[in-house]
Amino acid sequence: MMKIENQKSLKRILIVDDNPDNIGHLFDFLSQAAFKVGIARDGESAIESVIYSPPDLILLDIMMPGISGFDVCKELKNNPISEDIPIIFMTALDDTVNKLQGFALGAADYVTKPIHYEEVLARINTHLKLRDIQQQLQAEVAVHKHTAAELVKRTAELEKRNRELNAFAHTVSHDLKTPLGSIMTLSELLIDEFNRLLPKKDHRLERLNYIFQAGQQGINIIDALLLLAGVSCRQKVELSPLDMKDIVNRVIYRRLHLLIQRYQATFDIAETFPYTLGYAPWVEEIWTNYISNALKYGGSPPHLTIGANILEETQKVRFWVKDNGQGIAEEMRSELFTPFTRLETRRVEGHGLGLSIVQQITEKLNGEVGAESWPEQGSLFYFTLPLIQT
Repeated sequence: MMKIENQKSLKRILIVDDNPDNIGHLFDFLSQAAFKVGIARDGESAIESVIYSPPDLILLDIMMPGISGFDVCKELKNNPISEDIPIIFMTALDDTVNKLQGFALGAADYVTKPIHYEEVLARINTHLKLRDIQQQLQAEVAVHKHTAAELVKRTAELEKRNRELNAFAHTVSHDLKTPLGSIMTLSELLIDEFNRLLPKKDHRLERLNYIFQAGQQGINIIDALLLLAGVSCRQKVELSPLDMKDIVNRVIYRRLHLLIQRYQATFDIAETFPYTLGYAPWVEEIWTNYISNALKYGGSPPHLTIGANILEETQKVRFWVKDNGQGIAEEMRSELFTPFTRLETRRVEGHGLGLSIVQQITEKLNGEVGAESWPEQGSLFYFTLPLIQT
């Protein structure tokens, strides 16, 4: 079995020559050099043999009766089966014209007669190694082309699924928001009516308030899912200079004013902010998430500090919100920005999407997110954006 496997692994050389003496000596020498050697006595049989069983290399005599070595070379190089097989011409002719003609037809090399066997062996080994390298490179190129094609196909499929997911999310959000909106509207009407008829601490009024708050929480979850789907599907976003003070004020005095009143929160806000590049609607969502979390998880009452500092090394601005809460355990900080996880607390409940959305938005805007925390001294959440040089 071992002998058969070794025979299969030997390189195959085809000798094409009409001179029996040349063939005999070359055959013996190359066989002893551990090659499998084939023989063809003329051009026609050489072409037939190569097409039927392609060798690894061809030693081809130029001057033969019938079809010359040049014609054989031309025929083999024009056939896809044999075009890559290296051909070494054997000839007694030593003029430049014949050499140039052979190279023009695709020959790999020349040896002149009388044959110097060690020279022939060296040339054969060199061209076999070169062919092995060429075949290896071709195989690698084919693999890379296949991988690239698969990547293009996979990317197209993912883009299609993202579009379908986005369309589905908007359809579902509309279908869910409609009944939730009705529930909130009716519960709000009942709350107004019962406020006039019932004592403020009546359990029925408390239940109506709970229904209203649950409806609002459902809408908030839908809005968060929609935003997450939109950020995930959007490949690029146009960055523009931001008025960060205006964005922070809009979040505090418009979007979160009821929550701020509920928790009786106070603020220290920087007078000015460095100029940065970003996308205002998304940055507003970042501030909304950070500030609302600070309100919910801060002290009693919450006192929030909002500021920014320039990171000279990276030419970015770090914006941050610091609360006066109990701080976050170190083992929990690594999971803060993981989707569908939330901090354990008795004070509030969340849907676990906010910080994940913040991270995705910030990465799309060429920034980073992070958090710092100190036991019994509060936590600081930050995000960075590119600095505008002024």
